[in-house]
Amino acid sequence: MSQKPFDLVVHGATGFTGRLVVEYLLQRYPAGSGLRWAMGGRNAEKLAAVRDELGAPADTPLVVTDTSNPASLQALMDATRLVLTTVGPYQLYGNELVAACAQAGVDYVDLCGEPAWMRQMIDAYEAAAKASGARIVFSCGFDSIPFDLGVYLLQTEMKARFGQPASRVRGRVRKMKGTFSGGTAASLKATMAAAATNPGVLDLLKNPFSLTPGFEGPRQPSGNKPMVDEALGTVGGDGVWVAPFVMAAINTRNVHRSNFLLQHAYGTDFVYDEMLITGPGEKGEAIANAVAGDKSLGSDKGPKPGEGPSREERENGFYDVLFLGTDAAGNALRVGVKGDRDPGYGSTSKMITEAAVCLLQDASGTPGGIWTTAPALGAPLIARLQTNAGLSFAVEPI
Repeated sequence: MSQKPFDLVVHGATGFTGRLVVEYLLQRYPAGSGLRWAMGGRNAEKLAAVRDELGAPADTPLVVTDTSNPASLQALMDATRLVLTTVGPYQLYGNELVAACAQAGVDYVDLCGEPAWMRQMIDAYEAAAKASGARIVFSCGFDSIPFDLGVYLLQTEMKARFGQPASRVRGRVRKMKGTFSGGTAASLKATMAAAATNPGVLDLLKNPFSLTPGFEGPRQPSGNKPMVDEALGTVGGDGVWVAPFVMAAINTRNVHRSNFLLQHAYGTDFVYDEMLITGPGEKGEAIANAVAGDKSLGSDKGPKPGEGPSREERENGFYDVLFLGTDAAGNALRVGVKGDRDPGYGSTSKMITEAAVCLLQDASGTPGGIWTTAPALGAPLIARLQTNAGLSFAVEPI
């Protein structure tokens, strides 16, 4: 066991999502729970003020984590087994931290939804992480845990019941209430700015296999236009409409990376897409077209980093995602994944915390490298999320 003072440091504890992570740690993993954690941020006075605002014990450890300062960054590496970072956009604020963790053998989890940056980190630091034993796990929030683990559970059940995985899986968001985070909006803007100046970034964004170096699978559905989804059947004789889902661009890449890291347990012919269900008939079509035309997330009217919904809004939020799988023989299976808080904040803060604790306590067999949640954490994380974090994963009747 490491003699470092901390198991986990929350980098960005004074930010909106970082505060929610600290609140969850206080509730679920208080002093005496066996998890040694600290609040981290660039400013010691602000850290102390947030600690007091949250009603945390006065002896809650505080660590200055200025990742732009090499001495501070090295001190962080020496102090903790794992860094949980909520400081995005990661393409602006994550490079030095990933590099340091990969070199030092320190585990890392984040909320990244930036596939082009993730690929750059894989290319630059995966070898170092494998050598040092650092387990770097991207996308431990709403993007992409419910989707990555939903597909993982469906494929596990398909193989157990039918002897082979589903070659075609559809992720369909049935219901969702809540706002996307200011960090998500900022990440989208930073990604678009990078793509405007670097053609290679645009190529990565367009490629569904951008996170599977050396592997290109079959053609994937674009998911960028409203359509009637025949796989959903009919309601009152009308087809059910689906619309583009804003998180699909990152989730689908992570699901394909999981398949890649699992030695193609889902098959080399695996096809996956995600859409938002808007309903049957003309009303469903109208909503689907409105969703497709909504560009507010990338506009200046969207949420700003550090801003977010009220506690009441977070607690009244929820999400419900359906996964439909079919194999070459026509066997079919459905899995539902539900969360009890708004996706971008209330549920995300619980998911990333449980992913971190799972990596520390349940994943001793996961070697160093750059991971997604399904191959790194799999069934133990599903169990933790269901026990502690208000998620449910269930096989549903066809």
